[in-house]
Amino acid sequence: MDTDTDTDTEAASATGGWRLTHDLDDFLTRAGAFLRSRPALHTVPLTVTETLRTRGRSVYGDGPPEFGVLERDGAVRAAFFRTPPHGLDLTSLAPGDADVLAARLAASGRRLPGVQAQCDTAAAFAEAWQRHTGTTATLRRRQRLYRLGTLTPPGPVPPGGPRVAVAADRELLVRWHDAFGEDVGQGTVRDSAQWADARIDSGAITFWETPDGTPVAMAGTSPRVAGQVRVAPVYTPPHLRGRGYAGAVTTEVTRAALTAGADEVLLFADLSNPTSNGLYQRIGYRPVADFEEYDFG
Repeated sequence: MDTDTDTDTEAASATGGWRLTHDLDDFLTRAGAFLRSRPALHTVPLTVTETLRTRGRSVYGDGPPEFGVLERDGAVRAAFFRTPPHGLDLTSLAPGDADVLAARLAASGRRLPGVQAQCDTAAAFAEAWQRHTGTTATLRRRQRLYRLGTLTPPGPVPPGGPRVAVAADRELLVRWHDAFGEDVGQGTVRDSAQWADARIDSGAITFWETPDGTPVAMAGTSPRVAGQVRVAPVYTPPHLRGRGYAGAVTTEVTRAALTAGADEVLLFADLSNPTSNGLYQRIGYRPVADFEEYDFG
C-alpha cells in the first residue's frame, strides 16, 4: 500500500469493489456497521481496531496499519486489516473476491507474511496468493471460535482463588506473555511490556493464586466492543498444568465479563490441542466457526 495515508487516492481507483486505505477512521466509517452486524465472527477486527483507536496506530508494529473494504450494490460485503509486520486478517468472502484482492495486492508489490480467516476464505486467498506471486502457502494453525452458552464452572475447584493483576505483577506478565506466544507458535503480536502495561491499566488480567499467594495461571479479556468480550490469553506454565487452574481462571474472567454486561463472551482454541477444546466446552462454550492461518514464503 502506498505510504500516503490519504484514503481518497486508492479509494478513487478501487478495483473489483475493494477500497484500500491507511485511514482507520475512514475504515470504521465504511465498515464499522458491517463488523458490528456479526460481532462474534468479526471479533478480531473489532478488538484490533478498537485497540488501534485507543492505544495508537503503532501498538502492533511500526508500519502503518492497512485496511480494505469490499463495497458492492451499496453495501459492505467484506473487510480486511493488516498491522505490519503481521499477516492479513480477512472477513468471510467468496473465492472470486479473494482472487481479485490477491491480484490487486500482488500487483502493488506487497509482500504478505500470511493470512488468517475462516477456513474457506483463508484457503481461497492462500491459493490465489500462490498463483499470483509464486510464493508457497503453508497451513500453520487451525483454531475454533467458541461462544459461551451457559456458564458451567468445572469441578472440583483447585485450592486458592482469583486476583486481578497489578503493577507489581508486570515482570511476571511479560514473561508469561512471551511464553504464551511461544506456546501457540506465533510469537508476540504486541510488545510484551506494552501489553502488560495496558492490561494492568485496564484490570484485564486475572491470576489464579494458590492459598500462599503464588500465581499459577492467568486469563485475560479484550475490551468490550459491540457487546462482545473475548477471553485471551489463557496461560498456565507447563509444570503447573493438569491441576484445574486454567479452568478456574477462565471461569472467573468469563463470569466477570457477564457481570460487567457483556452480551457475548468468546474465545479461540487451537484445534491441535484437544485438552483446551475439551475444557472450554465443559465450561459452557459452544463452537461457532473454524479459522485457518497460512504462512507465505
